Amino acid sequence: MKSRRDELVDTALRLFYAQGFHATGIDKVLAEAGVAKMTLYKHFRSKDELILAALHRRDEQFRNWLMGEMERASADPRERLLAMFDALEEWFEGRAFKGMGFSGCVFINAAGEFADADHPAHRSSCEHKRLIVDYLAKLCADAGARDPHALAEQLALLKEGAIVTAQVRGIPDAAKTAKAMAQGIIDAALAA
Repeated sequence: MKSRRDELVDTALRLFYAQGFHATGIDKVLAEAGVAKMTLYKHFRSKDELILAALHRRDEQFRNWLMGEMERASADPRERLLAMFDALEEWFEGRAFKGMGFSGCVFINAAGEFADADHPAHRSSCEHKRLIVDYLAKLCADAGARDPHALAEQLALLKEGAIVTAQVRGIPDAAKTAKAMAQGIIDAALAA
């Protein structure tokens, strides 16, 4: 059974993700979570702290899911890199996270709503993206790329572009297009 804090964070994440951070008031989160304001302030001093807890939860949730999908796909690092795009397609189609659907990337959304690079939500979003690139760089090194970090950055750029295209233009096939591009980039990087 979930604790009241976990219920509050999960509800906040779901609402912030679907409706935005600024557009979602604390009263709505409390009503949906079925907790009193006193419970909120027992665990968090402010809405900003709740936002950071929700971003932290999503970071763990998303990275565990994405890396798990990639690792289940194959033991081969090259195939794992390509499997990232298959996982993205599943997410874009709303099949990856029960009850969450697809409303773009919560970290891209947070960085847009909290544009000041020094805001804690913006920094948290940046950290999430850096951790993904670090994971990709390790796979790129394992696959034999001469410059694993450069390849990881290219693949991350394709990933981010696919996410935004799927969200803004409503094209879930963006993951397939990105995967086709990634194949060529990976092959060229591994042949070099």
